[in-house]
Amino acid sequence: MDLDDKNEFARDAHLPEQAKTLWHGRFTGGPSESLLAYTVSLPYDQRMWRDDIAGSKGHVRGLARVGLLTEDERNAILGALDQVADEMEGSGFHFVDSDEDIHTAIERRVTEIAGAAGGKLHTARSRNDQVATAFRLWCKRELKDVAIRLIEMQEALLDQALEAGDAYLPGYTHLQRAQPVLLSHHLMAHGWALGRDVSRLVDTLHRLDVSPLGAGALAGSSLPIDPVGNAADLGFAKAFDNSLDAVSDRDFVAEAVFNLALIGIHLSRIGEEWVLWTSGEFGFARLDDGYATGSSMLPQKKNPDIAELARGKSGRLIGNLTGLLATLKGLPMAYNRDLQEDKEPLFDSVEQVTLAVAALTGMIATATFNTDAMAAAADEETMAATDLAEFLVRDGMPFREAHAVVGAHVQACLAGKGRLADLVAADPVLGPDAAALVRPGVGVQMRTSRGAAGPAARDEQVASYRTMLADEITAIRDLASVD
Repeated sequence: MDLDDKNEFARDAHLPEQAKTLWHGRFTGGPSESLLAYTVSLPYDQRMWRDDIAGSKGHVRGLARVGLLTEDERNAILGALDQVADEMEGSGFHFVDSDEDIHTAIERRVTEIAGAAGGKLHTARSRNDQVATAFRLWCKRELKDVAIRLIEMQEALLDQALEAGDAYLPGYTHLQRAQPVLLSHHLMAHGWALGRDVSRLVDTLHRLDVSPLGAGALAGSSLPIDPVGNAADLGFAKAFDNSLDAVSDRDFVAEAVFNLALIGIHLSRIGEEWVLWTSGEFGFARLDDGYATGSSMLPQKKNPDIAELARGKSGRLIGNLTGLLATLKGLPMAYNRDLQEDKEPLFDSVEQVTLAVAALTGMIATATFNTDAMAAAADEETMAATDLAEFLVRDGMPFREAHAVVGAHVQACLAGKGRLADLVAADPVLGPDAAALVRPGVGVQMRTSRGAAGPAARDEQVASYRTMLADEITAIRDLASVD
């Protein structure tokens, strides 16, 4: 939580320890229990402890560089921050009632350890720029991790695509069989969508790579601080240009939550397909036992719970986005307490997407395919209808006329007047050469244009897909350090 700070941390003997706040000097009494209960953010923002400590270290080093801390004071505070990190890491940190958020908790403990020097930690800093700095550091690390996990999922899709060879299945529009496509083509289609997700995350990481440290509560400081040096020290690409914008900007949060919502939608599409593919009605895929569940009542069941949850949780991710945008839409400059609501949506979205990607990656990597069932569905005679129309187009017939000719034969076939291959062979405009297109396995071979679903185009696509993965890995490595 981020409140305007009035002065450096102070102690008043008339307030009990658990009632002291960073802002109590302005008030004659302590905060009410209901205020603390409603405004506390510690239960969820404590996950940023590493980032707050990192930001605080950068701030302390910056204060020392400009002479606002002596060398001894700097070392005492840095040592205290290291001790707090050890306590946090080892579950030895003890929170008290006055710890409104992770930032106040850490500062309280630093002051307990470092004494008077610790009281200088908050010099020329507000919780507004402090929290914004820690939050951006957290985003740099966690969004990068999401991108890496998406690349691993893309690799799993490619591995299964290569393993599939020339296996094919029906491609669908409106969930109706349309044309045969290679299984590898279908799997890589999802990989390309995930590639766009990685690209968006990288773009967002570049835009959020701006340090707000030094913006203060809203207007900077009269003290000789060094925001540019602090930004470089903390591994940010640049420092802020406008202090009001620096503490109020949550564009990077909205971008991130949108990116995660769209990732969730892409995962939901995968989930929906695998629910269908693993059903008895389709029978295209079989889940490994480690990535399926059973029924408490029905012994025969093997349920695709991962796929279903990926589909279901997309609504939660969309809700996080719409809720955040509604919070942001009416806020004046600069900081408002409403901005405390920026963290839970992003924390939840990152957590849910991370869990989903890991589970789906394992599900896909360990699944097996029933290629006979796929081929049988794709070899339905009417799936060759477009190839028959294009056969006529190659002989000079306008496509609309060809569409009508083939459509009439399809209608006759469905009405029980004969097999489509026989009807086509008997047609003087089409004949035996066209009828050969109806044979099993022929249709998918006809998909030869760039990016198409046939073997020749697939081989080119694999090369492009591998280039995409290599470019993504390079982009991730080139991101500014988050250490």
